[in-house]
Amino acid sequence: MSDGATTPELLVEQRGPVLWLTLQREERRNAINHAVLARMMQAIDAAQGDRALRAIVVTGCGTRAFCAGADLQSAQAFVSDYSEPYASLALLLRRARASNLPLVARVNGACMAGGMGLLAMCDLAVASSHAVFGLPEVKVGVFPAQVLSVLQHLIPRRRLAELCLTGEPLTAAQALEYGLVNYVDDDLDAKLDWLLQRLLDKSPAAIRRGLYTMKKIEAMPFEESVAFTESQIALFTLTEDAKEGQQAFQQKRKPQWKGR
Repeated sequence: MSDGATTPELLVEQRGPVLWLTLQREERRNAINHAVLARMMQAIDAAQGDRALRAIVVTGCGTRAFCAGADLQSAQAFVSDYSEPYASLALLLRRARASNLPLVARVNGACMAGGMGLLAMCDLAVASSHAVFGLPEVKVGVFPAQVLSVLQHLIPRRRLAELCLTGEPLTAAQALEYGLVNYVDDDLDAKLDWLLQRLLDKSPAAIRRGLYTMKKIEAMPFEESVAFTESQIALFTLTEDAKEGQQAFQQKRKPQWKGR
């Protein structure tokens, strides 16, 4: 998989049960372009059918930047074809939303503009203590429109409005306070590995169906949500993992997950 989807600007590699997507444009502070977004989307799509994979890590190379957003040196930084109703970043956000594998952001440096979209599309996030975050689009005469779709339910509205309207950055400590990231640590990779291990020893079937359930109910009114979830719980119990988990608990042993 890593050979087929890797490009000079996006490294796609499997490390055990984890797929790593690494932006490789360090000289451009890992800014994204249409080709990078398309490759990332393809990799996330392909990963859904690979039962050997348990999680996807999204990160940038180096230590300066996770992702600085759109490459403003490009004449088509924001739109590639005005006749096409679907934009590249929006398509990637849709694919991430449909993913039943957990996406984990490894924020190794500056996370700005479209980079905030990559961060927010992930289910979990760990940041280096030197990382900075922001939505500076107003400083170049545009607005962080697409990323609002994934940020609006992640942080409080007044915090979000301040970020969008002033363009001023946040420290890693503020990002943690706002709920943008789960953890901030000087040893980024040790904390990431700690978090991944807490995922990888759990039931793949429960996580796969659980993410599906979580994402489906986010926009539902209460009655629709509770009706959907009460039908889902019975399906959870029918999986082989659910039966194994209950037997392991009763027998006081570690479960042997099959992912089915």
